[in-house]
Amino acid sequence: MIIEMRTYYCAPGRMPALQERFKNHTMGFFEKYGIKPLGFWTTVVGNDNHELVYLLEWKDMAEREAKWSAFQADPQWQARRAESEAEKPILARVSNQFLAPCAFFPAT
Repeated sequence: MIIEMRTYYCAPGRMPALQERFKNHTMGFFEKYGIKPLGFWTTVVGNDNHELVYLLEWKDMAEREAKWSAFQADPQWQARRAESEAEKPILARVSNQFLAPCAFFPAT
């Protein structure tokens, strides 16, 4: 198992639009493609209060590549993303990391 930690850095004032897109569209596409989110958080105190961080669970990198690529290529997802950014872009940048569990801590 691996965990992907994705951090979205929103353009100023665009956090509500990002959260709305997740709620109304992205979560449905995650379900459609079997993408398993573990949780979503916003930064209250830290380097940047325009951050949304979330975790995705994958069996391995092959599963991640197959499912994420299919999701990103979905024409309906591309249309929803474009609609949500018609006024102006939502994200300033995105970063991600892939995390492997430590042997001393039991996996859930």
